[in-house]
Amino acid sequence: MAIQSALIESIASQLYAALKQGATIAPLTEEYPDISIADAYHISRQVLQLRMDNNNELVVGKKIGVTSAAVQDMLGVFQPDFGFLTHTMAYADHAEIRVRGNLIQPRAEAEIAFRLKSDLKGPGVTELDVLNATQCIMPCFEIVDSRIENWQIMIQDTISDNASCGVYVLGSAEIDPKGIDLANLEIKVYKNSTLISQGKGSAVQGNPLTAVAWLANTLGALDIPFLAGEVILSGSLVPLEPVQAGDHMHLELSGIDIDTCTATCFFL
Repeated sequence: MAIQSALIESIASQLYAALKQGATIAPLTEEYPDISIADAYHISRQVLQLRMDNNNELVVGKKIGVTSAAVQDMLGVFQPDFGFLTHTMAYADHAEIRVRGNLIQPRAEAEIAFRLKSDLKGPGVTELDVLNATQCIMPCFEIVDSRIENWQIMIQDTISDNASCGVYVLGSAEIDPKGIDLANLEIKVYKNSTLISQGKGSAVQGNPLTAVAWLANTLGALDIPFLAGEVILSGSLVPLEPVQAGDHMHLELSGIDIDTCTATCFFL
């Protein structure tokens, strides 16, 4: 049973306040067990509206969450979700990212980002449509964060919380994806110069193109298009790694048809 619109607004206000205060709140699914997935997406849109109205944030892309088995097993959430990226979340390669007052309980994940050169809107978007609409792919760190205490989330919690978005870092390399076997691209992740994980593009629904097509079609059903120039994060290829001030994260993206490229960030 769907919850009332007044409660959706109240929950969105709680999540927005937690974001602004750098605090956490109890799991929504414990406090409000009747929240449906549809309710959660309404809450997420309301939080986004608060960010746009109060902080003048602009939507610059979208993200897919919980696509790989590694992340699903870690979080105990077993279906994908999506969130919105705003301009305040974007960091350049080799960024110094402040934790205190900026992030609450951050975790780094390595993925492949897409920058679009043309609009896409589902339903009916195929992997080939995604490929043809893509200007370039880039190595990327998404620093996920949760306003839910101790990451005690169910799918409704993370959806409501903008798919646990924090910030993201795009590597400087921009790669034309045509002719590249994206499923077999490999990422290696280093924390403080130590290799901690590695994964392939196939970790996200078999192929990053498949994941991005899924998101285009899912958003299309909600009348939300992909727009030219937007960045789409296709989901983590590796388990999430907690980070704190003083940590340094580095990834290498490689494949048969591309030169190794990297993304790096530092936490202060």
